Amino acid sequence: MTESLESLRWHKFPVLNDGFVCLVDAMGNDGSVVQAARVSYGEGTKKVSDDRTLIRYLLRHRHTTPFEMAELKFLVRVPMDCWRQWVRHRMASINEYSTRYSVAIDSAQDTTADAWRSQSASNRQGSEGVLPPALGVELSATEQAFHEAARKLYDERLAAGVAREQARKDLPLSTYTEAYWKIDLHNLLHFLALRMDAHAQYEIREYATTIGEKIVKPLFPMVWEAFIDYRFHAETLSQIEQGVIRRLMEQAGRQSLVPPFAQNEFLHAQDPSWVGLDRCRERDECRDKLIALGMLVAALE
Repeated sequence: MTESLESLRWHKFPVLNDGFVCLVDAMGNDGSVVQAARVSYGEGTKKVSDDRTLIRYLLRHRHTTPFEMAELKFLVRVPMDCWRQWVRHRMASINEYSTRYSVAIDSAQDTTADAWRSQSASNRQGSEGVLPPALGVELSATEQAFHEAARKLYDERLAAGVAREQARKDLPLSTYTEAYWKIDLHNLLHFLALRMDAHAQYEIREYATTIGEKIVKPLFPMVWEAFIDYRFHAETLSQIEQGVIRRLMEQAGRQSLVPPFAQNEFLHAQDPSWVGLDRCRERDECRDKLIALGMLVAALE
């Protein structure tokens, strides 16, 4: 691990137009997780292949404490609106750049003309698709003008003697901030599982993917492999969803059907609590899982 750590430490991986993720330090490696799990045996009593098997067992069965024995500390530069989502993950130590003591960073997240997203019709907290390029050009131009005007106002207030703690209130949320962020491996994996997900907002997803792929993967290759297999690319089936699958298979046995099943067969097998509902996210999520597993034909557009 030493070579990987030394090559990664203080390297700034760029994110968005002027953000970055930088590893400051790390404590532990794959072996630290294994050693914590085998505390009664001591280090060096197992083969590397056994280490991988144990790590996969721990993550598969959600034995999380051994993963808390490794820690990583980052320096990040991130837009303030994205940072608000970030700090919702509370199991970390944070020290952020203070605009009470220092002048705000003179940088803001810019949106390119082809990156303006439209509001999702089905998800009030998400987006889907992009807006027309011609409109995007106009939006990017007005965004740039707003950033310049906001910064000019901020600088003028500072020059007039206004306190930094008060002048900062009119800075846009696109303004970059910097922070040290220290977190144990277990909670970091939870952060990555949520923020690398396709449903996460694009901006924070870019940060999470950079942390995962560029830093966690080379430092903890066995843990990363198990995380991808058993958490990130895994599907869980609730008791209700298992019931849907059983009813589908019973239908198949009676009617000599083979998967993938049709949408009407899914509706016949749905949970009784879903029947009659025009909108049901639980039913939609179950349907999506079965389509991903190849058990159900996707609905026609």
